[in-house]
This record gives sequence, structure tokens and C-alpha cells, in this order.
Amino acid sequence: MIAIDNKLVSDELVEEQFVCDLVKCKGGCCVDGDAGAPLDKEELARIDEVFDAVLPYLPAHHVAEINKQGRYVYDREFGWVTPAINGGICVYAITDAAGIVKCGIEQAYNDGKVTWKKPISCHLFPIRIQQSKNGDTEYVNYEPRETLCKPACKLGKKLKVPVYQFLKEPIIRKYGQDFYEALDAVAQDYFEIQGK
Repeated sequence: MIAIDNKLVSDELVEEQFVCDLVKCKGGCCVDGDAGAPLDKEELARIDEVFDAVLPYLPAHHVAEINKQGRYVYDREFGWVTPAINGGICVYAITDAAGIVKCGIEQAYNDGKVTWKKPISCHLFPIRIQQSKNGDTEYVNYEPRETLCKPACKLGKKLKVPVYQFLKEPIIRKYGQDFYEALDAVAQDYFEIQGK
């Protein structure tokens, strides 16, 4: 583990390679899971804030599901999450012409309609963050899906891109530039020792 401030970061963020391969996985992380995307409490207000601008991007049956479940729901195991349709696709997901599932919130962001990109748990995936029971420590773990993320692991190895470098933007968004630079310094020491 790598200790930075009150975060314990899995060595795998440095040691493993990962680059999303959407052509192969089709954005399956927006479809397959035990619940919708985990949400920080402050993100509930962000969803309310962007909701009207995101709504036109969403398929009618997703909007109907939001009307039924709400913009976010509370799950006993995961806390606040985005609603999912029948335990599957996220209500904020959209599917492009190539059959790739993407985030409707992110599309609205890319189009300049909103200033919030998407929930941080989605942006960081396959990094998962867990709080210690007393709330003093955050565990930052690398948790790719075994089958779904195989193409991303393969592409990451081929391109030689460590997990933390592929996820630089969301790591900085979550923890700041200083945190990323500290993680990068540890990584550079590791690469030097490994002769990489």
C-alpha cells in the first residue's frame, strides 16, 4: 500500500496497466453492476442542478424510470447511487450508433450544457474508494471487472499505461494535483527499481 495523507492507495494503481477499450467492452460498466453508480452526498445536489439539461439526452424509458424511482436512490449496501433499470443499465446512460453505452451527463458536459462531468465513482472506475469504519482513512483500490475489463487490461499492457496515469484526470479531480504528484513520485521510484 502507498500512504498519502489519510489515503491508502493500492500498489496495483502503479503496478498494473489499464486503458478502456470501449469498442470491445461497449461501456459495460454503465450496464453491469450490483447497483447504480455510487454517489457522494454532495453529488445529489449536482444531479439536481444538471438534471434539466441532461434530460433531453436520455431515452424515454430511462426518463420513465427516473420518474418512478427518483433522480438517485439509497441502497443499503452502497449508500446513495444512481437508479438502475431492473438491476442493469444506469438511468443516465445513453447508447450511441455503434452500440457503445456512454454517460448522458458526460455528453451534456461535452456539449457545453453543464459544468459537471459525471459522478466521480464513474470517472474513477476501475478505481473504487472505501472509507474506513471510523472515517479517518480512505482506501483507494484497483478493482477491474474480471471479464468485462479484460480488453482494457490487455490494451493497457500493450500501450504500457499504468492505471494511475490512465486515470490522471479523475484522480486530480478527486484528490488534487499535489496528491497526483506524490503518487507519481512513488511510481517513478517503483519504475526505476523495476528497470522500466
